[in-house]
Amino acid sequence: MVIPSYWGRESKIGYQEGDAIYDHPTALNADGTLHRAIQSTNVLKDKDFELVIIAVATSRDIEQEVERKVAEIIKSANPEVEVMLFGNSHLRQIHDLLRVHCDKNAEEYISLLQLRGYSNVRNLCLFIPHILDSDVAVLIDDDEVFEDPEFMSKAREFIGREIEGIEINAVAGYYINPDGDYHVKKPFRPWMKYWDQYERMNEAFDNIIGTEPRLKETPFAFGGNMIIHRNLFTTVPFDANVRRGEDIDFLMNARIFGFSFFLDNQLSIKHLPPPKMHPTWMQLREDIYRFVYERAKIDTQTEMEGMQKIQADNFDPYPGCFLKADLEEKIELACKLLSEEYLAKGDRKGSKEALNNISIAKTDAVPKLDPFQNLCELQRRWHELMRFTSREDIRSQMRDIICKERREIFKN
Repeated sequence: MVIPSYWGRESKIGYQEGDAIYDHPTALNADGTLHRAIQSTNVLKDKDFELVIIAVATSRDIEQEVERKVAEIIKSANPEVEVMLFGNSHLRQIHDLLRVHCDKNAEEYISLLQLRGYSNVRNLCLFIPHILDSDVAVLIDDDEVFEDPEFMSKAREFIGREIEGIEINAVAGYYINPDGDYHVKKPFRPWMKYWDQYERMNEAFDNIIGTEPRLKETPFAFGGNMIIHRNLFTTVPFDANVRRGEDIDFLMNARIFGFSFFLDNQLSIKHLPPPKMHPTWMQLREDIYRFVYERAKIDTQTEMEGMQKIQADNFDPYPGCFLKADLEEKIELACKLLSEEYLAKGDRKGSKEALNNISIAKTDAVPKLDPFQNLCELQRRWHELMRFTSREDIRSQMRDIICKERREIFKN
């Protein structure tokens, strides 16, 4: 089980230009949600797993402080499962080992193992279980708590099995909100008439979560409740060119490489996120970058042996509705209304930035590279990295780097 935990500068400093953008990183002077998440593992009946906490800093200059903070939280939580810490100091040691053992492709491999951006963090959520020689990676977020004692038993139930001739290499669970419901509940605002994200998400949730059978193929997945088998995580990576929504993009990548993705409508976890820090125009901008890129990935596909072509319709109602020809129209109509909303509140900066999203969708958000060919090259390099780090001499040294931290945290 791997839980990334995102940390930012102290609240009196806040976000600074150049810091990595995450939905709600915890300020260094705050308690955050990680302690609660770790302690909640105590309710699980099946504790036969290793837990790795990835300490993610929004800026390089606070990396050491973040690692110390997370180590303190792990120790104070006093969990009943084995817990290890992984941060930038450990990643640098991994990089050094790659340079020692792999002169030819070292920098290429190192570029795949980074601790900035959602997709890169998720790739470490796959790489670490690989190094620990795990058959299954369970991806959880630190703003969640376990309430179902049978969660791990359910997580193990289907993964790695073959059902009706289909190998189950990826299973998504889903989130339960504080009120006990799985629907997204956001107050309607006029600009959402055209950017109908929450409406389409709830439609998709009802189609997949709210119906039988228990296990079914899904067009969406949640990065904080995802079970991935070694067959998949050593073959397909998350795409670092996707700035957010990396979970659904990974699902798309998996399908392109012939892996089916299922949702288990009994595999739930309580989601208790703090408020998002960034303004609406910025959150919308991140989604614009994501959908423009993913649509281009679909549109640039070519016939390749061992791969299957996907279409936007395969992901209806969500995210498919944002991967079609009318995406620019949806962006323009929604951003104009959002701009007017900001202006009515006297927020000229917000109004301007909302309008800037329209031009960004047609310029900077348009990929400068071929997203499909980039995915093919990314997958090739990832698969090579997995094979290279399967060598026992390399894997054992990397395993020691990861496991040593546990001894340091609990030695007193």
